[in-house]
Amino acid sequence: MQKTYTFNVNGMHCNACVVLTESELSEVFGVSKVKASLKNFSVEVTGDFSAIGGSASGGGDTPEAVAEYLSTVLKPHGYALSLEKEEKKINWSDFNVAIPVALGFITFFILLQKLGIVNLVNASKVSFGTAFVVGLIASVSTCMAVVGGLVLSMSANFSKEGDSIKPQVLFHVGRLVSFFILGGVIGALGSAFQLGTVGTFILSLIIALVLLILGINLLDIFPWAKKLQPTMPNFVGKYAHGLKNINHTLTPLLVGVATFFLPCGFTQSMQIYSLTTGSFITGSLIMFAFALGTLPVLSLLSFSSLGIHKKAQSGIFFKTAGLVVIFFGLFNLINALVGAGILPPIFNF
Repeated sequence: MQKTYTFNVNGMHCNACVVLTESELSEVFGVSKVKASLKNFSVEVTGDFSAIGGSASGGGDTPEAVAEYLSTVLKPHGYALSLEKEEKKINWSDFNVAIPVALGFITFFILLQKLGIVNLVNASKVSFGTAFVVGLIASVSTCMAVVGGLVLSMSANFSKEGDSIKPQVLFHVGRLVSFFILGGVIGALGSAFQLGTVGTFILSLIIALVLLILGINLLDIFPWAKKLQPTMPNFVGKYAHGLKNINHTLTPLLVGVATFFLPCGFTQSMQIYSLTTGSFITGSLIMFAFALGTLPVLSLLSFSSLGIHKKAQSGIFFKTAGLVVIFFGLFNLINALVGAGILPPIFNF
């Protein structure tokens, strides 16, 4: 008998979480319909769960049993279903460590910029070093949950078939190559639009705001900010996530290509950067550097159950990363305003 249940999703942060939750639950035996909501941090599930049997929380298709049953597929990704709303606890003591570490990181970056290795403040001339570091931060952020979910799912599926190396190599090659080529396409499109001073200012402003929202979300102290994060339409992410179920040798390669279109604010900020360059080569290298930055953590995910969000120190890590990303956003915002003549060039790094 079909029944509809509404559960709170503990661990949901952004639209990437919505895509991952819906995609994973829709594949569970007995589920016929899934609809997740970032606004309410909940998911509505319809299905026939009369055959799931007993559980520690009760038998049959009671809400408690169904929540426990469905949570088993979400736990590897850092989520869990519950009947009660998760009580949000902010561990302010994390900032005692996060602030000094972030300040040290920012100081180090300013030093690198002085040496000409990275450029933190000029949106139209972002360096490959900066793109690489943004990729590093993105790879362990909650907004890359979908990509991590894809990697974990493929690792499990192909390991069962006795092939755990080749699929992972194809996935990462597909991701790096597609980011290079598609980044170049975006850069070339930028030249076709012939962005003027106003166009560059608007795009720089958008980049700064996206980074500020991403940074605030990483701090995880303002739940309302999660709803402000811009993203691609969810159906794009669902389609890309669904590619992993195609049974073909080249599926990992195709999935790697599809990650370019998944809902991640960091990826989109780099895509906007590429657009401002107006150059195929520069756009290609920026997106390639970003993808290369995500490679170390995603590679570890390929061969292990690594998940920073599960670690005891995750709060400190995310708050540190959030402060660094806010720094990126603020300086891009200031630079955009200085470039438009709204502010004097007081920040001359």
